[in-house]
Amino acid sequence: MKLKNILLVVEDVERSRKFYHDLFGLDVILDLDGNVILTEGLVLQDARVWEKLIGKPFTCGDSDAELYFEENELDTFLEKLNLYPQEIRFLNPLTEHGWGQRVIRLYDPDGHLIEVGEPMEAVAKRLYKSGLSLEETVAKTQYPLEYVKEICEES
Repeated sequence: MKLKNILLVVEDVERSRKFYHDLFGLDVILDLDGNVILTEGLVLQDARVWEKLIGKPFTCGDSDAELYFEENELDTFLEKLNLYPQEIRFLNPLTEHGWGQRVIRLYDPDGHLIEVGEPMEAVAKRLYKSGLSLEETVAKTQYPLEYVKEICEES
């Protein structure tokens, strides 16, 4: 068995399709009436269709789950967020975790939580290039020495 898709119930499929395309580069694979399948396995389901399927009113969650994206060019993505024409609600601004990873959390137009963070490989490279030794990079990222050494010495 394998996980095939993640389905998000949304109030306005077109608004959400545009949001995920413009900010995350997800394209439409299949557009069925009230159900849009995007690249990377994300499915947008119209709330009215969903309510018929489950037989009760739809209510969006309260930050009880999140979509997690990794972005090698996090600073470029932050610029894209700033230029996005619609207002974006943020859970937290850009934050650097204790292990060195920079992340930002925001909500999509329907209130689904999204986290965008640097891949840990990029974190290790950034820390090493900033002047930390291999051992200091290992201590900061909490990744094994051999893994950090392989990542940092290839760049």
